[in-house]
Amino acid sequence: MAVGMSIASEGGGYNGRMTSFVVLSCMMAATGGILFGYDIGISGGVTSMEPFLKRFFPEVYTKMKQDTRISNYCKYDSQLLTLFTSSLYVAGLIASFFASSVTKAFGRKPSILVGGVAFLAGSALGSAAFNLYTLILGRILLGVGVGFANQSVPLYLSEMAPFRHRGAINNGFHFSLGIGVLSANLINYSTQKIKGGWGWRVSLGMGAVPAAILTLGALFLSETPISLIQRSNNHQKAKLMLQRVRGTEDVQAELDDLIKASEMSKTLKTPFWKMLETKYRPQFVMATAIPFFQQVTGINVVGFYAPVIFRTIGLGESASLMSTVVTGVVGICGTLLSMLIVDKFGRRVLLMVGGIQMLISQIIVGIIMATQLGDHGGLSEVYGFVVLIFICTYVSGFSLSWGPLGFLIPSEIFPLEIRSSGQSITVAVSFLFTFIIAQTFLAMLCHFKSGSFFFFGGWVAVMTVFVYLFLPETKNVPIEQMDRVWREHWFWKRIVGQEYQVSKVDEKE
Repeated sequence: MAVGMSIASEGGGYNGRMTSFVVLSCMMAATGGILFGYDIGISGGVTSMEPFLKRFFPEVYTKMKQDTRISNYCKYDSQLLTLFTSSLYVAGLIASFFASSVTKAFGRKPSILVGGVAFLAGSALGSAAFNLYTLILGRILLGVGVGFANQSVPLYLSEMAPFRHRGAINNGFHFSLGIGVLSANLINYSTQKIKGGWGWRVSLGMGAVPAAILTLGALFLSETPISLIQRSNNHQKAKLMLQRVRGTEDVQAELDDLIKASEMSKTLKTPFWKMLETKYRPQFVMATAIPFFQQVTGINVVGFYAPVIFRTIGLGESASLMSTVVTGVVGICGTLLSMLIVDKFGRRVLLMVGGIQMLISQIIVGIIMATQLGDHGGLSEVYGFVVLIFICTYVSGFSLSWGPLGFLIPSEIFPLEIRSSGQSITVAVSFLFTFIIAQTFLAMLCHFKSGSFFFFGGWVAVMTVFVYLFLPETKNVPIEQMDRVWREHWFWKRIVGQEYQVSKVDEKE
């Protein structure tokens, strides 16, 4: 049985090259990833800072400092503490559906702009927080910003990129996310040394820097050609933009496909419900499965709670924050490698290789913590170093595969008529399970202890098999011709093949 497939494509006669205009536009839009990454890194860092805990979560601080009977795994088990982290993702989930309407009706650029402004306001409020309520309100605004950015930026990147380089360009979003994580980790490491205990305010407030860059940059972004056609039906204006984007005047073949896709999209009045139709079944499955799997790799646990995990195994405050800097550098290197090879080796290979790498790393970390870390005390220096090494190995595997490709694949598989809605579902599912995992992990760590790593490792095994069986290869396929990958896949052709034949007959009639 052939479970995978690779499609060789010449782009249906598409012409063009990678232009400086595309590079600069996508670099600016991709800074939206810094917002998400910065928040992931900052959240974990400030929740390990003693002045922050003492001010907003005194019960956690007391357990950590004074309760000598409590297990290593349970020192940070506080639903209120996890609410600080996870509240952002509830807001992001809700905001992503509003972002879908804005993105479709007004364009990708306004959604990116809204994301920047909301994150800017949330950073300011978080930095100035004087009680838990203002702290959570700031997190909600950050969630709105991340929701809009995550919904619109991957779409923008995939629509602007030449199809042969779409993987590398779209992976720039996750590369920016990695820069955000690393920047946050460096800032956390520096600010926790500030005397007076107000370093956490600097950490939270510095999120305004990438938000300001994205907000100002979005004012100068150009809309994607397909968005121009979809909103204004001005084919000449879209053609001029497409010529500028592709660096050639011969863009008629691609323009015709964009116009055809736009006309079809206008016949749909309820795109969210349309995704439940049989002909969109593969896209709907991937829109829900990919973000779900991306979250149950356990990566956001490492992102949110890496300092907590490192303190659990016996590292001090400074050492735990420095360890997150190391994992941040590893993550950026892994994403950079993914950008360089994703359009050569394809999506499936990277997902499977990265999955195996993550699985092995999680098993080893779980075994070490199960056999060497008790409820009290810490790991020896040697075992602590080994845990750090394999967490870095895990992070590099994720950054090579499920990290960037979890954003890339959903953004490139939807036909235009359901593209904005499909991306919103992807983002919403991602935020939903990010919230669930963020809200439950500290309790899971307390009850499962080292078994937490085996739990996530089991999911990594499942998703690797899923990719092998059900995900077709999408490299080198133009985004407006993506429907054929499902018609030629060993499994999905049984579902969508008959629908396609019916639609072709209807067109002839």
